[in-house]
Amino acid sequence: MKAKNLREQTEEELAQQYETTIKDLFDVRVKKISGDTSEQPLRVRTLRRDVARIKTVIREKELQGIIAKN
Repeated sequence: MKAKNLREQTEEELAQQYETTIKDLFDVRVKKISGDTSEQPLRVRTLRRDVARIKTVIREKELQGIIAKN
């Protein structure tokens, strides 16, 4: 997922994407702990980075809103 694509989404879409990614990350971590090795090993890192990208774009939108109000 690219940050450019995330910036084009609305705040509601970003919130939904964030929730979905967090759930996926949780599921992958649970599978890893339970010993299921069928999941790709780099999936955790990819999901963590996706969460960081989403949170960054959400924060950028918040700051742009504050700056625009002043």
